[in-house]
Amino acid sequence: MSLGVAIDVAVEPTALRRVLAAFPTGVTALAALVDGEPVGLAANSFTSVSLDPPLVSVCVATTSQTWPRLRGADRIGVSVLGHRQESASRRLASRGIERFAGLAWHPTADGAVLLEEASAWLDCSIEREIRAGDHDIVLLSVHGIGADPHTPPLVFHGSGYHRLEAA
Repeated sequence: MSLGVAIDVAVEPTALRRVLAAFPTGVTALAALVDGEPVGLAANSFTSVSLDPPLVSVCVATTSQTWPRLRGADRIGVSVLGHRQESASRRLASRGIERFAGLAWHPTADGAVLLEEASAWLDCSIEREIRAGDHDIVLLSVHGIGADPHTPPLVFHGSGYHRLEAA
C-alpha cells in the first residue's frame, strides 16, 4: 500500500517541526501568582488525560526560564485562549517584556491566574513532571473549570495562528 507521499527517514529537528506543524492545536496560557505578581507562559502542547480523576497535561521546554518560577506555585491557571487573543499568546511567548501588560486577568483564591476572554479555564495543581527529551511533560490535577461556549478557541497550525470556521 502506497501513501502517495515521501517518508523521510532522517528525523531532523527542523523537518520534525515542519511535519508537526501539520497538526492543529489550541493555544493555552499557564499562569499563577508568584510573589504577588502574575507569571505565565504560552503553550500549545495541552491535552486531556483523564476524566476520573480529572487530569490534563502540557509540555514545557526544559530551556524555559519561566517554568522554574511557575512550577513552585500551589495552583496554576490554564486559560484556553480565545480567537481574539493572538496578541496575548505572542506576549506570553516573548522574552524580555512585561508579559501581562495590557492583558485582562484575575487570580483565583489559591493563586492561579486566569485570562479574561479565553474560551475555557482550568484551575490546576502539578501532579507530576516527567522529563521527555528537551521538554518536561507536566501532569496537572484539575480542581475547577469553566468555559465560554460563545468564544471560539485560538488555533495554531502551520506555524501560524488561525480561527475555526463552521464547515
